[in-house]
Amino acid sequence: MNTTTSQDSALLPDSRSESQPPVSRWHAHLKLQLSSTKRGVVISHSSHCGPLYVQKAFYPEGRELPHVYILHPPGGLVSGDKLQINISTDRNSKVLITTPGAGRVYRARADKALQQQIVRLSVHSNACIEWLPLETIIYPGANTRLDTQVTLAKGSSFIGWDICALGLPASGQDFNSGSLQQCLQIELAGRIVLRERLVLNDHNRELINSSCGFANRPVNALMVAGPFTEGAELEVLLEKLQRLCAELAASTDTTLATGSAPLCSVSHCGDFILLRYLGHCAQQARLLFSDCWAQLRPSLLGIPHCPPRIWAT
Repeated sequence: MNTTTSQDSALLPDSRSESQPPVSRWHAHLKLQLSSTKRGVVISHSSHCGPLYVQKAFYPEGRELPHVYILHPPGGLVSGDKLQINISTDRNSKVLITTPGAGRVYRARADKALQQQIVRLSVHSNACIEWLPLETIIYPGANTRLDTQVTLAKGSSFIGWDICALGLPASGQDFNSGSLQQCLQIELAGRIVLRERLVLNDHNRELINSSCGFANRPVNALMVAGPFTEGAELEVLLEKLQRLCAELAASTDTTLATGSAPLCSVSHCGDFILLRYLGHCAQQARLLFSDCWAQLRPSLLGIPHCPPRIWAT
């Protein structure tokens, strides 16, 4: 049964002082359950609170693999905002999830209230979630925490990426103030197999320009896929991915204002493949990851890649 509930967010006063005017804070959550039925894979449960929801599932690949677009009409987080996304798949269910546009974390107010997004993805056995949102732009002065937790049962699969752009360099606004906490954790069969954590604030902001940090490249991206099994096919796949990364670095025009080519890498960590991008363009990172996804998806899931139609608009 597919159910949907909603609740309007309220204007919450700043609890520190009754003399201050009310402050708008959106606390929104979205919960989705995907199930395999005689009609294919469907959204068997959908509940939401606040401005965070989905309208319906799309089926460009047939009834067994829906594409779901998460909608957040405000388009970004301001001080005090908190978004919670919980998505789970039942046995034998596959789903691709994306967003229709880039996410934004705006400059925090003077109270520096946290701007937070929490994503929890749970994948049952013989099921898969593809988590492919568009990039997140972190404005100068933002105070944000972005957490993604993936829980995989034995026999399940996951492909996901996270593209984060610091500041607004095209407008001459570097990320020279504010803070970012970011964490990705993947748990497989009850064991943590990957944990990536980034903390960037005034205490270590020199990492943005440091050669051992961001190397003056404001776009940081990570793609994860797995679990894979060892074998000759895996070695061939890794070579293909490494070739794509090398071709991107070689084709980038370093005579442009950025003056430096992107840094890209492929690594095999346990049963997972990790791709990393460090560069100047979120769209470039997304195009690279999309090309890599076209190689990863058939190898991991046995199905050809099918870009969501919303990406072409």
